[in-house]
Amino acid sequence: MIEPVRDQRVRERMLAAMRAVLSDDNNHERGQAALRDVVDQIAREGGRSGLCNFAVGLSLELAGVFERIASERGLAAADLAEVWLAD
Repeated sequence: MIEPVRDQRVRERMLAAMRAVLSDDNNHERGQAALRDVVDQIAREGGRSGLCNFAVGLSLELAGVFERIASERGLAAADLAEVWLAD
């Protein structure tokens, strides 16, 4: 099982990113612009290290979500991720 990210600042940034994307169902471009603003802020404040922590944290959380969904459906998380993220 994947452990959740414990760094509170990283968690706050991940939540801000998700809110940006999910906040406006009617305007995809506005959500992406808001997400870019969040990522730009992370880059300004934390540089490469901040971006890396954010990306790793977000990936770990996403993997945890795949594990939970896959478990509920009796699937392997890697298989579920392959289906969801494949072209």
